[in-house]
Amino acid sequence: MARAHQKIIDVHCHVVSPDRVAYPPAPIGGKQSDWSSERPTTPEALLASMDEAGVTKAAVVQASTAYGHNSSYLADSIARFPDRFTGVFSVDPLDATATAQMDHWVSRGMTGMRVFTTGSTMPGQQTWLDDERAYPVWEKAGELKLPVAMQMTAEGIPLLLTLIKRFPKTNFLLDHLARPVINDGPPYAKAQSLWDLAAYPNVYLKLTSRTVEHCQQGASTPAAFCQKLMETFGSKRILWGSNYPAHNDTLVNIVNETLHVIASLSAEDQANILSGTAEALYPSLA
Repeated sequence: MARAHQKIIDVHCHVVSPDRVAYPPAPIGGKQSDWSSERPTTPEALLASMDEAGVTKAAVVQASTAYGHNSSYLADSIARFPDRFTGVFSVDPLDATATAQMDHWVSRGMTGMRVFTTGSTMPGQQTWLDDERAYPVWEKAGELKLPVAMQMTAEGIPLLLTLIKRFPKTNFLLDHLARPVINDGPPYAKAQSLWDLAAYPNVYLKLTSRTVEHCQQGASTPAAFCQKLMETFGSKRILWGSNYPAHNDTLVNIVNETLHVIASLSAEDQANILSGTAEALYPSLA
């Protein structure tokens, strides 16, 4: 159980319906991910896990490897529990109807957007990130104040640089910190392309269960990694996400492991990572 005095908001969790008729899978990449098939999670089940783990609210992210860009189940789920959830829908930025889709999902109560450029059903970093055809999408995200969660790898950072420079009013959130190599330990030279992004104030990092695991491997330690994060980005640009239920563990264990990893940080920095930055980017969760 999380410590009672800490407010915790999860910005990277998922819902998947067990009803494959009402909500048929249409995964990006054409093959449904194992986790979404094996561990469907209703909003009620997610809330039960959140209550057990001490998580107050959540920005629930579209399960792209189950439903692709059809965020209907996500929209239906957050509509039932608007006091606990907001939603992060998905679009294909190269789709000619993408900006109209953005308006639709915002009208359904969504306050964030996801762009999927790599993952279990679509391995390898896609190279269309800086395609000019997608510029209206990035522009509109800034106008609508939609934080854009980027599912990508560090190989895509050179392409992302074009966007963050061209659209400074659009906030980009890197899922799993863009999956950098961090097992080399201090000064984490293999993740230099990530650290270089600190120069751009519209870049934010999602500290997820994936990173929590990796920062404890090889020559890395939680204290050293967290120190590097604070020195480079600061806690006001970092927010926590569980990746539940894609991450195969209980939410209680995921939360407690996160608390262990960030234990060396000040109370203020912990509060920013666990809830403060999330509230700034998703005001409906405040």
